[in-house]
Formats: sequence, C-alpha cells, structure tokens
Amino acid sequence: MGEYKDLISKEAKDKIKEMAKDIGVCMFCTELSVRPIPTRPMSVLEVDDEGNLWFLSSKSSNKNFEIRHDDDVQLMFAKNSDAHYLSIFGKAVIYKDKSHVEDVWTPIAKTWFDEGKDDPEATVIKVIPSDAYYWDTKSGKMISMLKWAAGAIVGSAVDDNSVEGRLKV
Repeated sequence: MGEYKDLISKEAKDKIKEMAKDIGVCMFCTELSVRPIPTRPMSVLEVDDEGNLWFLSSKSSNKNFEIRHDDDVQLMFAKNSDAHYLSIFGKAVIYKDKSHVEDVWTPIAKTWFDEGKDDPEATVIKVIPSDAYYWDTKSGKMISMLKWAAGAIVGSAVDDNSVEGRLKV
C-alpha cells in the first residue's frame, strides 16, 4: 500500500522534470491508435520549466512522418533500479530551424547526423504534456523492498513507501 498524490501546475511540472531527467531515456510512442503502437527509445535532451520535453530526430525518420500525420504521442519512462516510472501523453511539435537544433545539441548526436548541427536532416521534437501519471518511491527501491519483505514475513500489508498519482500540468 502506497500513497496516492496528484500533483498540479508547478509541482507537476517539477515532477516531470525531475523524473524525466533522472531516467533520461523513454519509449517514444506515435500513432497511438495503431496496433502495435510504433515505439522506439529516445533520449531526453532537455526538460524546460514548463515540463516540455525536447528530443533530436531525423527529418526523414518514421517518427517524424508519423507525428506530421498525428501529433498525439506517449512517452514511457522506467528506471527499475530506483523504482521510478512515468507515463506522459501529449502533443509533439517538430522544429526544423537551426536555432532549436543548437539549443539541444550534444556531441553524441553526431552519431546520427554526419554534418553535425548543420545537418539538414536534424530536427527537434518538443513534446507538450497534457496528461501524465507517475509511480515513485519516497526513499528508493531498497527501502521499499525491505518493507515488502517485512510484509511477507509478518503476513500483513505495509506501507511500501511508494507514491503515485496524476500530473496535471
């Protein structure tokens, strides 16, 4: 048994920023009405103060093509080692201008873009969250696991030190 706590406005944005930066990589889902949902791993390059998430992507990628036809996306984050989980639903916007690319560029991105920041294939995707849900532990996975073990030994429910809820940005 954990705690249920919805967060709104600034608290929700701060939680998105904290968790997305900590986890770093999400499963980026497009075409949410298609089965199976097209999903690929993506690294979050920035989470701004409004809770918007920023990614680099290739102009000719399937992901960009899918977003141009349907801008609804879902991002799913999981860090099993710390028992942190975050699901974000939102709208994606693609930017093609060099200034946005420069804002989020990292040296590792050269792996996908031969010409670096100036590569004509480089685009930036901004995801604007509209709904999100989180599940987190207050003191880390180890404490939660000890509490689960204690509950199993004693044979009763215990506070597992978790907190979950909706994030309303």
